[in-house]
Amino acid sequence: MATRTLARGMGTFLKTCDHPEARWSKCPHPYTIRYRDAAGKQTEESGFPTQDAAVERLMDIYTSKKAQRQNRSKAERIKKYSAMTFADYSAEWRSSQRHLAQASLRHLDSLLDHHLLPAFTSRRMGSFDHKVVDRFIQSMERNNVGLATQANTFDKLKSILLDAHRLGLYADSPVLGVKPPQYDAKRAVIPSPQQLHHLRTAGDDAFRLVVDLMSGCGLRNGEAAAVNLANLVAEDVYRVHEQVNQTTNTYARLKHRKPDEYRDVPLPARVKQTIEWYADTHGTVDGYLLRNPRNPDVPYPYYCLSNQWRAIKNNEKAHIPDGMVVYGFRHFFASNCLSHNIPITDVAEWMGHKSVDITFRVYRHLMPGSISKAAKILDIGLAA
Repeated sequence: MATRTLARGMGTFLKTCDHPEARWSKCPHPYTIRYRDAAGKQTEESGFPTQDAAVERLMDIYTSKKAQRQNRSKAERIKKYSAMTFADYSAEWRSSQRHLAQASLRHLDSLLDHHLLPAFTSRRMGSFDHKVVDRFIQSMERNNVGLATQANTFDKLKSILLDAHRLGLYADSPVLGVKPPQYDAKRAVIPSPQQLHHLRTAGDDAFRLVVDLMSGCGLRNGEAAAVNLANLVAEDVYRVHEQVNQTTNTYARLKHRKPDEYRDVPLPARVKQTIEWYADTHGTVDGYLLRNPRNPDVPYPYYCLSNQWRAIKNNEKAHIPDGMVVYGFRHFFASNCLSHNIPITDVAEWMGHKSVDITFRVYRHLMPGSISKAAKILDIGLAA
């Protein structure tokens, strides 16, 4: 008695008569199938008139067993992770974020420690739904959490809950239909040219250099701290390829960039003059202009800029607009570009944004275009 075995785990089909396998197709005797059921017990069925019918039955049984295994595995996952607290789940999720740079991990830890964990530490993962998420957003609003922080916190919570959703914890995503916090760039305070003029000279020489690089070239403060004479690649071009990492206080790759990537930005004449003036006045170390005041062998620490800003506010040496932060100097760069009709795609590239959507969302209100203006411009072409 011969048997024919299918793929592993699918079982076999055979005939119990004395005819050789080569004669099965013409033999009138029915086919028999053998397989192991979900419990692992060998089972036999017979009475199939054709080989196709026997194979089809084996396929149905195999598909059913596979679905049962998957359902059992999913049920086990749901049972395990639904009972897990948010604190434990977020810690496990955080360990998988190996792709993030140190500065991004530091920011993630800050959002977890100051916003997410205080709200959800002991909450079971299976208890999240859109109402829980919406109430959390409302609590941030009541506590006057900054809109940028609200948006970033929601983004991290969304990533964690979507990860749990992929494991099957929820029939519908807990963030589905939730209106996320929107960062309102109109609240970002941008200094006027006159205010910028007074602020840039209100601190020490290092502060002046950083302000000029942020307001004139659009650099982030960590990128400005890594200013180097070798980055002057042309009379009017500055090359940005590294920053001072706030966590490690070492030179590191740029945000959203690979280690060997860079971006070229416009270099206004005044900024170039400030760079050269600072180098002539204070010297450089391997081309770097800014170093730790107490130890020139290490990079310029981020707290030096913060200390300068705090001192200017306390001493009232120059007027700081209400609500303005150091990042307002970088906002000035974007405002200056867009108000002079420089394409937003170029501004996005120079500022190092991950996508132009970010630039558009943050600075759309600074763009001079309007429907009325567009109508007039289009009418000129139509009347020609």
